[in-house]
Amino acid sequence: MSLPRDGATLVVGLGNPGDRYAATRHNVGAMVLDHLVSTAGDRWKGQRKTRCDVAEMRWRGHQVVLARPHSYMNESGAPVAALAAFYDVAPDGIVVLHDELDLPFGALRIKAGGGDNGHNGLKSIRRSLSTGETIRVRIGVGRPPGRQDPADFVLRPFSTEERKALPEFIQRAADATECVVTEGVAMAQNRYNAAPE
Repeated sequence: MSLPRDGATLVVGLGNPGDRYAATRHNVGAMVLDHLVSTAGDRWKGQRKTRCDVAEMRWRGHQVVLARPHSYMNESGAPVAALAAFYDVAPDGIVVLHDELDLPFGALRIKAGGGDNGHNGLKSIRRSLSTGETIRVRIGVGRPPGRQDPADFVLRPFSTEERKALPEFIQRAADATECVVTEGVAMAQNRYNAAPE
């Protein structure tokens, strides 16, 4: 599957707003976008109309809008729908980066469409867009240890060992996201849908 080439591609990093959640597993999608914006030497610009921070750039000639909703995770849909309307982007031109409990830390999966797998951010986006046919970069955070509640687990910071590996993992997720946009979903899947060696 290739992304539409007419107009912009919208790349959304999911997370919760505020310093309290900035370093938590649930915010790993937003962390990847922060890295992409910083690496490009750009900065976020608040966009009141869509309730998002945005950064517009070009990747190998492709117009890209990176977006970080101001909403909490379970209310991501309305800002994403507002962005899609503002930039005239169809659902299949939206790439959503999000944490994934069903993948071990360090693993990525690029997926076109499919169910929300209980992820509240994806549920909200599906409701607001009336479809789940977006591209997803699933960023593995692993399952909680023992009987810890998954909802509590994703709202906690990464472990000490994970934090050591996090910069490299975020870079890999950023590279995968750029590959989705510039080379297509199939190429990104072939290259990144495996745990790193």
